[in-house]
Amino acid sequence: MQNIVILAGNIGQDPESRNTQGGTRITHFTLATSRPRYEDGKVVRDKDGYRVQDTEWHRITCFNGLGKTVEQHCEKGMRVLVRGRIHYTKWPDQQGNDRYGCEIIAETIDFLSRAKQTENEDRGQSSDDEIPF
Repeated sequence: MQNIVILAGNIGQDPESRNTQGGTRITHFTLATSRPRYEDGKVVRDKDGYRVQDTEWHRITCFNGLGKTVEQHCEKGMRVLVRGRIHYTKWPDQQGNDRYGCEIIAETIDFLSRAKQTENEDRGQSSDDEIPF
């Protein structure tokens, strides 16, 4: 039995991180994936002839080091490839009704577009600038 998910898409919001009381870093972001819409076995096109796309949003969760990397280098709009697993949760709401949630627990993330620049890169500085010759 396996629980494997591979998603390629665009980050929908800047990643947000928090630390648990036990010291675990948890980072969340949303990922948008798109696919063509089909009707009667054919791709649906708009009035200009472009394919109509259906977008789905996925909640992505990263832990510890991976979460830190994502928080430091990822931002809204970046294209990434997420490999991980589906995780379902169930909890009672205030009225006692069962509520359900689904998220992707990321195991690896590959950057498919440029990562956001760090503070040193924004200033145009590099470690080579300070080496005297």
